[in-house]
Amino acid sequence: MLRSPKPSADWPSWATTGWRCRETGAHAAEALARTVEAAGLKVLGIGTGPVCAQDRLTLTDPSPDIRRHALFRLLGAARLAGELGVPVTLGQARGTFLPGLADMQRLWAERAVRQLAEEAHHRGGRLLLEPQSRASTSLWNTPGEALAVVDSLDAPAGLVLDTHHLDAEGVDAVRAVTEHAAVTGCLQLAAPSTRGPLTIGDPRLPALFGALREGGFTGWLTLEHTQDGGSQKAAARSWTALTDAAAVLP
Repeated sequence: MLRSPKPSADWPSWATTGWRCRETGAHAAEALARTVEAAGLKVLGIGTGPVCAQDRLTLTDPSPDIRRHALFRLLGAARLAGELGVPVTLGQARGTFLPGLADMQRLWAERAVRQLAEEAHHRGGRLLLEPQSRASTSLWNTPGEALAVVDSLDAPAGLVLDTHHLDAEGVDAVRAVTEHAAVTGCLQLAAPSTRGPLTIGDPRLPALFGALREGGFTGWLTLEHTQDGGSQKAAARSWTALTDAAAVLP
């Protein structure tokens, strides 16, 4: 996870940093908050990507034990997020369909997501569902598909929009943000095509920021990209591009 420099006084109030952790549970909230604050940062969200990316746990695995373990980890993340008063996100831990199992896997995922959303709400947080490309998951690849799930839940929930995944699905990022800013809790940014650090002069950035502002966005921004040249250099490059884009906003 990239850690951005501290925002400057002239940076938009809605632009800030997120945090992703691997170990979860309400018991870890105080230690995590203390560690993050010592670095001059604040926890604004709990991401669950490592549940799948590192531990290969998904909500649609054919093994009931793996599905239970995946849900256990995700519910722990929801409790941790609730203790910190922040949202919890869900992306690739939804899993990938296997031949002949897609209908059953979809039911497994829908049932688990309902439970996760309810747990997050009960703990004082909120679930944010991230539409991701088909290379990452078989479920809810576009904002419209993810929003349909959000609207079907009994607990409040929202979206995470990621420019890389939107690009991969042929979805225009500016249009997606324009349409869904109010329900979006996080916007994840990367350079188009390369998924590298942001570049100065990227014409999408001012348009994205304008759409966020006009749409009443109250979430956070993250740099979800490769760390070319090292994490600090990559973050600094993106931060420069962000501040340059913000400077041209009316």
